[in-house]
Amino acid sequence: MEGKDPGAERLRFLVRVVTRQAHYLEQTHQRLFAGAALTQAALNKLDNDPEFAERVEAFVSRFSRLQDSLGDKLLPTLLAYAGEPPRTVVENLDRAEKLGWLPSADTWMMLRKLRNQMVHEYVEDIAILADALNLAHESVAMLATVAQMLTCASEKIAKR
Repeated sequence: MEGKDPGAERLRFLVRVVTRQAHYLEQTHQRLFAGAALTQAALNKLDNDPEFAERVEAFVSRFSRLQDSLGDKLLPTLLAYAGEPPRTVVENLDRAEKLGWLPSADTWMMLRKLRNQMVHEYVEDIAILADALNLAHESVAMLATVAQMLTCASEKIAKR
């Protein structure tokens, strides 16, 4: 009987995780934005509307979690399984872009900063929060695309 390949098992696990995370982010995204950007006036209701506040929190959390899982877990695992040498995060992103797994390493780094901004500016400045949430709203499709690209690459490489 053949032994299981731990690298392939880890890839399959991470693919399942990011697939589920992308699905949950899309659900929250649809409920929070309902096709429109968030205004500062809407965000001023955070303290008085716990249900709305929970949707915002869920969106920020799910956006951040998926971005982290893709860039900090799945991508380095995929590159290592493909035989790439260990690299820094920025080098991994550049390599993923060259391999066609990521539309833009620079845009990904901007999303990483955006994630930090949403988390750290969450309560303090409604204008910054509104801008960050709306930029994240516009970036959900990119996260979903990257999740799909890395999933496809993982499946191809794990089959070798």
